[in-house]
Amino acid sequence: MTTPFKAVIFDFGGVFTTSPVENFAIYEKRHGLPGRFIGGVIKARLHDGAFARFERGEIDAEIFDALFVEETRAAGHAIRGSEFRRLLDVALKPEMIAAFGAVKRAGFKTGCITNNFPSVEPDGSPQGMAKAAALKSIFADFDHVIESSKAGVRKPEPRIYEMMLEALALPARACIFLDDLGVNLKPARAMGMTTIRVPFGDVAPAIEELAGLTGLSLR
Repeated sequence: MTTPFKAVIFDFGGVFTTSPVENFAIYEKRHGLPGRFIGGVIKARLHDGAFARFERGEIDAEIFDALFVEETRAAGHAIRGSEFRRLLDVALKPEMIAAFGAVKRAGFKTGCITNNFPSVEPDGSPQGMAKAAALKSIFADFDHVIESSKAGVRKPEPRIYEMMLEALALPARACIFLDDLGVNLKPARAMGMTTIRVPFGDVAPAIEELAGLTGLSLR
């Protein structure tokens, strides 16, 4: 099968890992909060709230902690930024890592656009050190990585997608983009990329769709 695509661009959290949104739902249920409370707080100030500013590296952890608790308190339940960050602990998904490896071996260019916080050191435990090593290895395999906290721009801001296209030296129509959040897929699709939404809890449908677009056997 011939394919018009030259590159596959991946989100990281929720694609190569379980989604933090799943952790949000568990927290909300445990504390008797409305469903999607945390996501609603973030979306209410999608571009200028504490979460967005921390992902762009504009504020440090201490300021994020103070601002996030203000925003969540105003919405009805105070959550400290430090408590929120614990909800971002996720597990890797070996099946997506394997699919990425197959894509790379087939000769496609690969990129990663990830919204993240300024880096923190591993906690020193064997599990923490092992996870940090695994993450470092995966990131090293991409042709290009853009981290929001380092670039000063984040999804869904159009500029971050443009930066990736420039780095890969490809037009949007030659790229496939995977993300678990629809809001992050819209700008890429508007630019001309072919997009794949990765469902929460199960990456298999996304891998199957990627296989169909690339003509590769990924399962």
